[in-house]
Amino acid sequence: SYSTKQIGQVEDYMNIAQYVKAKSLEEAWELNQKKTAVVFGGGCWLRLSPQRRIQTAIDLSGLGLDTLAETEEAFVLGAMVTLRQIETSPALYAATQGAVKEALRHIVGVQFRNLATVGGSIFGRFGFSDVLTLFLTLEAEVELHRGGRMPLAEFAKQGGGNDILTQIIIPKKKRRTAYTSLRLNATDFPILACSVVRTADTLLCAVGARPARAEVRSFDSTRGLTEADATAVATEVAASMNFEDNTRGSAAYRRDMAVELCRRLLLQTGKEEA
Repeated sequence: SYSTKQIGQVEDYMNIAQYVKAKSLEEAWELNQKKTAVVFGGGCWLRLSPQRRIQTAIDLSGLGLDTLAETEEAFVLGAMVTLRQIETSPALYAATQGAVKEALRHIVGVQFRNLATVGGSIFGRFGFSDVLTLFLTLEAEVELHRGGRMPLAEFAKQGGGNDILTQIIIPKKKRRTAYTSLRLNATDFPILACSVVRTADTLLCAVGARPARAEVRSFDSTRGLTEADATAVATEVAASMNFEDNTRGSAAYRRDMAVELCRRLLLQTGKEEA
């Protein structure tokens, strides 16, 4: 049993019956076809399911998926790359004008980000995910062992089933990127997360933590350059999405804040482009 914490008489734990360090992607895929199997990754977000029994925990750490590489066309992130590796990458920082660091720096703490993997964040498609919100606007793609390569926007809608996520690919483009989130506390889950990317011909706006998972909307890159049009685009984005209540905020509050946060990011990327 892997005990994560104990408060009074209530213990939050995971019970793992069998731990397997996969020797190949094919072995990991075969093991993962059983409903009782779980790809362990960094193991951090699995703690969100207290008192969970895992029959088989599949460890991918021996498969060389912990490399963050850069080619002429793209950044290639192995599924076992940690959030801290991404946060501290000078190349990714420069390519996103600091947005990647802004998106990751509030996630729990440095110790957590040293363990949590990008594969776990993307494959989980969590509603609160800062990573998913940002990567949608970066037009990222995912690579699955059997399913091959597909746009992250498509993967976010349908998921990967029992496949194994091996890589996340972020294409290199001339883009202006901006990210922000609204939180009750610095390291809390976001009440709302927003990302905007402007390229030569496309404007992408993503809103996450609605509290449902992030969705992205596309516009012509000439939109959102003035105060009036930025408000109009932000209002259109918010109107096209569903917002819900939870303990962190109401649907109405989230919708209003989505308009305001998107408006700010639209103007920020517009000014930088100009």
